[in-house]
Amino acid sequence: MTILQALDRYYDRMAARGEAEAPGFSREKISFAIELSAAGDPIGVADLRIASGKKLAPQLLAVPAAVKRTVAILPNLFWDKSAYVLGRTAGDGKRTAQEHAAFKEANLAAIGESDDPGLVALKRFLASWTPDRFDAAPFTPDMLDANIVFQLEGERRFIHTRDAAKRIIADDRPDEGEATFCLVSGRAAVTQRLHPTIKGVDGAQSSGAALVSFNLDAFTSHGKEQGDNAPTSEAAAFRYGAALNSMLERSSRNRLKRGVGDATVVFWADTSELVDEREADAAEDFFASLVEPSSDETEAKKIRDRLELLAEGRAVEALSAAGLQSGTRFHILGLSPNAARLAVRFWLTGDFGAFVKRLAEHFEDLRIDPAPWRNPPSVNYLLMRTTALLDKADNIPPLLAGEMMRAVLAGTRYPQTLLAATVGRLRAGDDASSGWHAAAIKAVLARDHRLKRRNKKEADNGQDAIERKDVERKEEKPPVSLERDDPHPAYQLGRLFAAVETAQRMALGKVNATIRDRYFGAASATPATVFPLLMRGVQNHLGKLRKDGKGFWLEREIEEISNRLPPSLPRSLRLEQQGRFVLGYYHQRKGQFADAKANQELTQAEIEIDTGDVDNG
Repeated sequence: MTILQALDRYYDRMAARGEAEAPGFSREKISFAIELSAAGDPIGVADLRIASGKKLAPQLLAVPAAVKRTVAILPNLFWDKSAYVLGRTAGDGKRTAQEHAAFKEANLAAIGESDDPGLVALKRFLASWTPDRFDAAPFTPDMLDANIVFQLEGERRFIHTRDAAKRIIADDRPDEGEATFCLVSGRAAVTQRLHPTIKGVDGAQSSGAALVSFNLDAFTSHGKEQGDNAPTSEAAAFRYGAALNSMLERSSRNRLKRGVGDATVVFWADTSELVDEREADAAEDFFASLVEPSSDETEAKKIRDRLELLAEGRAVEALSAAGLQSGTRFHILGLSPNAARLAVRFWLTGDFGAFVKRLAEHFEDLRIDPAPWRNPPSVNYLLMRTTALLDKADNIPPLLAGEMMRAVLAGTRYPQTLLAATVGRLRAGDDASSGWHAAAIKAVLARDHRLKRRNKKEADNGQDAIERKDVERKEEKPPVSLERDDPHPAYQLGRLFAAVETAQRMALGKVNATIRDRYFGAASATPATVFPLLMRGVQNHLGKLRKDGKGFWLEREIEEISNRLPPSLPRSLRLEQQGRFVLGYYHQRKGQFADAKANQELTQAEIEIDTGDVDNG
């Protein structure tokens, strides 16, 4: 099923809930309504804006479909911004008089000889209005450049929602053209020349952008122009545009509150004979709770419990969330801004149960002890903490974010750029002891290990058992917590670096530049060059600790780690091995409290560092 077909089907769900706009209408940001008397006099202004934080924001209301403006002067029917409706604007307004004249002409022509009271009042208003009247009550400067509608005195409905206005809007549609095969519906129908404008994608033009468009010769073929290159009927184009614009609204339950990198993400379930609205709603709510875990501790615990059950192989239907069905068809769409167009960053469709299982696998791959978070992190927050400069979401590499989300939901390998970017941030000075980088690295290594094992079993079931065990040992799964017997030299080198760093902190206290500041990047990339220098320096630190009757446990720890290393240290470590170095470092930093004595000495050292009560000799 294509993106447009899935959106077209979602329109049916909207219609069943009474949320779908009728053909010829679109949802636009409306701020004010001018109340007209029967004689066409403006007797009041209703402020339709609603509170949004500390500001007032326009409401999204169904109005006659907005025209597509470029540089031409094109008015809307029965509504528009103040320059068109009232002939006033906050800016220079070089074309304001022309815009107002065009609005008046188009609306008077559309109303014609209608005897509907609301349309007659609007006709009289347009015939008598002069822009200088804006300076008097009931008009206010807040109305300048805002979108405005009309309503008749004593009525709550707007003039454009009256039956007579709806008939005019229906008659205003283009003349029927030649029927063409529609790629969305599969039926012969008149092709939509210009596809609907999509609004609500973060970073895109505020006036909207096109998901489907052809405006250059390079985008066309066989002499066809614009919409004829990918024939979509007027009805199908309207339906998919209405559905997508509805899901992209800020208040929509089908939109992730925070994007993934530069991608705005929407998701929805298909209803069918086997899946009703209740089951579809349950699937959407559960998916949102997994992708963007709640900050509430109680809700977060529920999600963690469910993820653990899913990781153990429990079916979606067995969870406490009522109405979940693993076979529900589910769609996930990520859109990114691209000048006047939208780029599809990712499009994933499949069974709901498969997506949930992959999310559970993602959190299992990410699991590390001790965890640097209380609640499972969203993909966006994880990338922000591990790959973005200054921990700012705007600095997440946009392509990486899309690839990461696709890998999580499709169950494929994480992008290797995640490993490279995470290690790169550590080399640039990020704190390796925070645990976020180690968790991301562990996830990459764990997933690669699992997928390699799965592929090996499928490709070579006849491999000798002894040889297979030897291969699996060499590609051992990365540990969740401190693993003293881990066979990888890179992991043990990371442990050794953490132990040497601890010796420096205990012996010297707070210093301007620690060995982590100076040597972490070089030690993880070229250990044979750096570690001999570190080992000579640590002997001085251990000697100082021995004089003070401290650090005997740390000396034993360093000796134990050193005995696990090969006689010749690696001259260089590949990117994956550098990741294991980081993992070993984090585990050793958090798991080296070997006994009560070690715990006491480390705690005292941290206190002395914080208070500055340290003899640096």
